Amino acid sequence: MVKGIGVLALAIALGGGLAPAAVLASGGAGPASVRKQIESSLLVSGNVDIEPDGSVSRLDIDHEDKLPEGVVKFVRDNAMAWRFEPVIRDGKVVKARAPMNLRVVARKLDDGNYRIALRGVSFERYDAADPHGVSWGKMTPPSFPTDAFRSGASATVYLLVKVGRDGRVEDAVAEQVNLRIVASEGAMRRFRTLFADSTLAAARKWTFRVPAKGKEADAPYWSVRVPVSYSLEDQPVENSERDYGKWISYVPGPRQVAPWSDEQADANFSPDTLTDGGIYMASSNAPRLLTPLQGG
Repeated sequence: MVKGIGVLALAIALGGGLAPAAVLASGGAGPASVRKQIESSLLVSGNVDIEPDGSVSRLDIDHEDKLPEGVVKFVRDNAMAWRFEPVIRDGKVVKARAPMNLRVVARKLDDGNYRIALRGVSFERYDAADPHGVSWGKMTPPSFPTDAFRSGASATVYLLVKVGRDGRVEDAVAEQVNLRIVASEGAMRRFRTLFADSTLAAARKWTFRVPAKGKEADAPYWSVRVPVSYSLEDQPVENSERDYGKWISYVPGPRQVAPWSDEQADANFSPDTLTDGGIYMASSNAPRLLTPLQGG
């Protein structure tokens, strides 16, 4: 039985108690080689204050008490040294405050120790009431793939969607699929395809509310990112208040490029820094970080 846990969050939960990190055997390169790709990560959220010269004057980290002390220090030490492109509003350079979602990853080394790094960061803000951006219309969550459920596989799919002027989906790609299971390379590809296909089938029926004001209102189409999470019962949910600060292990998937997108690459951005429940415009006016991420 499939049970949705919030249309806006696009999170799908299934019962059954299957282990999210089950190991499967299959043809091709075995699970041992895939296991080396496993990352443990957590998302750190907060706000950053940017001065007119692009320096950072303040960093507020959400729920510091739920985060490992070493992670808080590592994030703060790095973020306070960041430099941004000056933020311009109405033709003037101004001080700005931006939301921050930062992915911290830990990977086990051969000597048994762990290497901590910052993988990606976004400064995107989603406001469903903002008439300058794309927001929710009719969006029915996708179904959990049956074969994936039976195998104990779960995932997060990061969609890039092309929205037409009528609010309907003209095209979509699964930009990245992160899996929470260890299997052979061949099985991992199959699971990524199952989750991507299920998500894309649902997305093609979605509708959106398009921008009514601002410079985006006259665009021929809009590219937006929508994260879609599939989780099994009792698994931690990354963007929930209950599970904030918990390390979650997964195998990151390769990044796909949309054929219609002319978005300029940003080395500091990764789709998996975007949290469920939001629609994020690819042509965002979010502040642009110039400093390379530590270990990113």
